[in-house]
Amino acid sequence: MTSSRTPALIAFQGEAGAYSDLACRSAFPKLKTLPCHSFDDAFAAVQKGRARLAMIPIENSTAGRVADAHQLMPHAGLHIIGEWFQPVRHQLLAVKGATLKTIRTVQSHVQALDQCRGLTHQLGLRRVVGADTAGSAAEIAASGDPSRAAIASSLAGEIYGLNVLKADIEDNHHNTTRMLVLSRKPVMPKPGAGPTITSFVFQVRNVPAALYKALGGFATNGVNLTKLESYMIGGTFTATQFYVDVEGHPAQPSLARALEELRFFAKELKILGVYPAHPFRAAQR
Repeated sequence: MTSSRTPALIAFQGEAGAYSDLACRSAFPKLKTLPCHSFDDAFAAVQKGRARLAMIPIENSTAGRVADAHQLMPHAGLHIIGEWFQPVRHQLLAVKGATLKTIRTVQSHVQALDQCRGLTHQLGLRRVVGADTAGSAAEIAASGDPSRAAIASSLAGEIYGLNVLKADIEDNHHNTTRMLVLSRKPVMPKPGAGPTITSFVFQVRNVPAALYKALGGFATNGVNLTKLESYMIGGTFTATQFYVDVEGHPAQPSLARALEELRFFAKELKILGVYPAHPFRAAQR
């Protein structure tokens, strides 16, 4: 872990009351949260010792991957030491005195608005796109206008003194965001201590069947890939980087053999972290 002199803070991207803030408080109740303007700022807070950990969203069950996190994480110089699955429960928030009959507009991040189309259409509300959920809640609170509502977390409602006009308004109640916990130093579980996830990135040579050959070792060694994402790097259409999550520990013979085969075919391989699998995974099976 980081030095005990590092402030007992966990950094996240967003305003106070964001879903990442809620995840930090749920996963690490003894740490204070540190709001950061950007993912870069959250990474830098850990890199420079202003925070012990960072909580970064990597994918959402409704909206898909968080592209910025995928691009920045391999170059942040940090290590994944854990994961957290945060249920996203959207609340319709407004100032005191407002009712479902007084509100005319609803403001939030575009993804939150998209995830609550059913209710906003039912109420005939005009959608207003905001920078983020918690920031929208803060803006509505500052306005004092009973005709304006926000979609945000219950935590944002508490922080900014807003009332919940209707709770859990998301269209899909399975809506969940997977977060990764990052540290300056790796904290690797012992082999056999329990279900483990290994995350890494790699590139392949631009030749036919390169990806097939690179991943073949995972199939022949019985290693389960739980995530495979590709994205361009360097602004070209020929250079592609892959982000992968697999079940297992690199010290286990099956994963060790698969990684060895990958190294033979891959242009570059970087382990981002080896960490305990969150119990949420087992509950989904």
